[in-house]
Amino acid sequence: MPEVITEARIRDNEERQRLLKERVLLIGQTLVELREGLIKELTETRKMVNTLQTDLSRLKEVTRNLTEQSNNNARKEEVAIIQRQLDMLRA
Repeated sequence: MPEVITEARIRDNEERQRLLKERVLLIGQTLVELREGLIKELTETRKMVNTLQTDLSRLKEVTRNLTEQSNNNARKEEVAIIQRQLDMLRA
């Protein structure tokens, strides 16, 4: 009789061990899948950041150019005003 109990315990322990092994394998597989997904997301995020940095640089350049052009336009208007004033003095 004690042999039957011992054998039953051994079978129970083997079953528990088998179930734990399956769980560990599933957890490992899930972790690998999560890691792969995170790597893909990180790669996409890096691409987006690079694109945003490029766009920001272009916007800064365009803003600089527009500022320079508006400054030149203001100078042209000032010259036109002075020209009109000179014309009025000559008349």
